Amino acid sequence: MQTRRFPSRIGEINTPEPPLRTVVVGYGYWGPNLVRNVMERPEFELVALCERDLARGQAFSAKVPNVPVIDDLEMILDDDTIDALIVATPPHTHHAICKAALLAGKHVLVEKPLATTTLDALDLVDTANTRDVLLMPGHTFLYSPPVAKVRQLIDRDVLGDMYFVTSARMNLGKYQKDGVICDLAPHDLSILLHWLEEPIVQVAAHGRSVFQSGVPETAFLTVTFAGGTTANIELSWLAPRKVRQMVVVGSRRMVQYDDTAGDEAIRIYDRGMEFETPENFGEYQLTYRSGDIVAPRLEPAEPLSLELQDFARCIRTGATPRSHAYLGLEVVAAMEAAQESLMRGGVPVAVAGISERAVA
Repeated sequence: MQTRRFPSRIGEINTPEPPLRTVVVGYGYWGPNLVRNVMERPEFELVALCERDLARGQAFSAKVPNVPVIDDLEMILDDDTIDALIVATPPHTHHAICKAALLAGKHVLVEKPLATTTLDALDLVDTANTRDVLLMPGHTFLYSPPVAKVRQLIDRDVLGDMYFVTSARMNLGKYQKDGVICDLAPHDLSILLHWLEEPIVQVAAHGRSVFQSGVPETAFLTVTFAGGTTANIELSWLAPRKVRQMVVVGSRRMVQYDDTAGDEAIRIYDRGMEFETPENFGEYQLTYRSGDIVAPRLEPAEPLSLELQDFARCIRTGATPRSHAYLGLEVVAAMEAAQESLMRGGVPVAVAGISERAVA
């Protein structure tokens, strides 16, 4: 395990730390993006790919011929020179792979969701704490400049009191056997938890399974936060075009986040309604406010690269990453409540409280 080095005397040169020796586990849909970013970031050294599928291993070797492909995870975990694993395997494998890595003393970045059940996610968090290694869920959207901008607007009280949020995340495919909630909901849930910094207390969900029973391709979630803010989330693999849009309605302003809108991904609307109760008997006074629309400038950056930078920084310093383990645990708890509500015909399901919450 790598540790920080500090000068022992004033004027002594602080030798740069060696890169974190890292293995990417899985080379499916997201694995190639992880490999590319690990190789581009100076904080990491990609020492191997762990992949059991021969065709995927060959595809990797054709692009990165000097890095070995290893199909035995135990061989990697037994190597004391390896500092970190980045896991990009199907969600149902996350618990077993990540727990073995944490027990071996490796830092772990695992793609969303952290696990498929709250108990498994909590077990991973406890294991990481016991072994004093970093466990970080890969909620990449938290590192998107537009998402960071909305968080800034909320922190600066530009929007006022949060009333509600609407979100639509739709596309044609990609079909996954775990269902659309497990596939897409973690994105919206993690963004909302990051923005509001409040626990989710209740989830209600409806969905539709078209091609395979028990595998919903479309779902509609109503999420309630501890402070009273509600969010309606629409998820679908059956849509004619790609949609990634969220609207936050506050007492002062409203903001639209459209991830497909390029340079104008964020639009701030100085619009709303003002409601006044009359002092005497009479009609309530309702006035509309319609002001400017502003599209703030956003610095371009690749979210995945920023996520890996945060992962390395927190390994070195012991700091808490933006996408921290307790946020990942809360996402899984809300996702599990949504699945239960779906099976019970849309009945609202309470989200189990998480006793310990890290400060983002």
